Amino acid sequence: MASAFFDSIVELITRTATDLPPDVRAAMRQAMGQEPPGTRGAQALAVIAENIDQAASCEGPLCQDTGWPTFEVHTPVGVSQIWVRDQIRNAVAEATKRGKLRPNSVDSITGENSGNNLGPGTPVIHFDQWDRDDIEVKLLLKGGGCENVNAQYALPVELDHLGRADRSLEGVRKCILHAVWKAQGKGCAPGAVGVCIGGDRTAGYQYAKEQLFRTLDDVNDDPRLAELEAQIMATVNGLQIGTMGFGGETSLIGCKIGALNRLPASFFVSVAYDCWAFRRLGVHVNATTGAITKWLYRDPEVPSTPMLKPGEAGGFPRTGREVVLQAPIDEATIRSLKVGDVVLISGKMYTGRDAVHHHLMHHDAPVDLNGGVLYHCGPVVKKDGDTWSVTAAGPTTSMREEPYQADIIGKFGIRVVMGKGGMGAKTSAGLKQHGAVYLNAIGGAAQFYARCIEGVDDVSLLEFGTPEAMWHLRVKEFPAIVTMDAHGNSLHKVVEEESGKRLSVLKG
Repeated sequence: MASAFFDSIVELITRTATDLPPDVRAAMRQAMGQEPPGTRGAQALAVIAENIDQAASCEGPLCQDTGWPTFEVHTPVGVSQIWVRDQIRNAVAEATKRGKLRPNSVDSITGENSGNNLGPGTPVIHFDQWDRDDIEVKLLLKGGGCENVNAQYALPVELDHLGRADRSLEGVRKCILHAVWKAQGKGCAPGAVGVCIGGDRTAGYQYAKEQLFRTLDDVNDDPRLAELEAQIMATVNGLQIGTMGFGGETSLIGCKIGALNRLPASFFVSVAYDCWAFRRLGVHVNATTGAITKWLYRDPEVPSTPMLKPGEAGGFPRTGREVVLQAPIDEATIRSLKVGDVVLISGKMYTGRDAVHHHLMHHDAPVDLNGGVLYHCGPVVKKDGDTWSVTAAGPTTSMREEPYQADIIGKFGIRVVMGKGGMGAKTSAGLKQHGAVYLNAIGGAAQFYARCIEGVDDVSLLEFGTPEAMWHLRVKEFPAIVTMDAHGNSLHKVVEEESGKRLSVLKG
């Protein structure tokens, strides 16, 4: 029983991290059909589609941020939940060792990464008992970028562009629209939202996340909430935030709403935002043998339908207008770029996330960054002997580096910073002053981008943990879009302002 149950949970984790469920695939396929060919949104969705197929084919992580594991477990009377918890924790550590999960559990006081995704609060395991004989285990892997754009509102409240949201379903509608608008591309749109009306602050967020265990094509049992879900989905894409916040026809692929009772003095609306890499699956396990008896959300006898038809996959879809960059890059070339340009980078690239940025503010760089490319990325890596390789390498949300970025650009002569979701006014001013650009890579496209990396030359600051270390990469034709140029222009600012105007129209 022990070995078989452990193996079953490792298989659940592996499949969840690497193979998008059928309902999410269908929603993303529909989004692809709504974007006009040749647009930024269409190009981004083509990359996402190829990434989904690549991840499933090699059992590699869909996104390099393999998320925060949340397990929902039902056990029969008589089954030890202590034992089940231990087996799940062991399976999480094993999946991390196999490279299916990136080490994501960090000590909040010391900043030290546990290296195995175990630690206080990691993974999250919620237990409930039921009167069935088997064990049910559901798993949601929700990444940091979309977790950071979760939102909670205390009604009544005044909202940008929407005015007052009262304690009513109409007020709830406004809060959901506002949360999607605020997320923009930072949560890797198009995303899905789980919503809780009511509860206390803690229960509200938990129940909102539980809504993400529903399928995107289900119908709410409560007709009032079913109507509200349909209303949101009928109007929210009119915001035209689009894929990655580039503008486009699809901003949300699902809205699932639940309700809890509340205190008379409190009326919370909690919104759990999930990205397009909407990773959740489940299994039923025989409580005696530990073997999987049933999969949830998917039929293992039916192969996943590929996102792309045979012959369609072929790298980043070219328009002939792409700009080829060879790193290191000179200032004149950078200043010639403008918002909307698609670039293909070859040469040297260095990763740098939160720990690297903090380090660079107080120390010299471990490499010469003059003319270089700094990639906001925490890759999934593996080591064979003395050789490192990258198995997943999509971008992380850049706004966290806003307090540091302009200073680091000026201090080290960096010409390109790249991530997702855009950056703020301080970085924009730094780009203009020093002659640099911000590139938006396609969030979540971890397998696609890993294939653009020819090799790992070295690694610095490995003491920060593999996601936070500075990896020295050699890349070839690594695609991204200029969304903030050296002239003070920002696509993110334009899309936010234009979608804000459209939000005002939905005020009601």
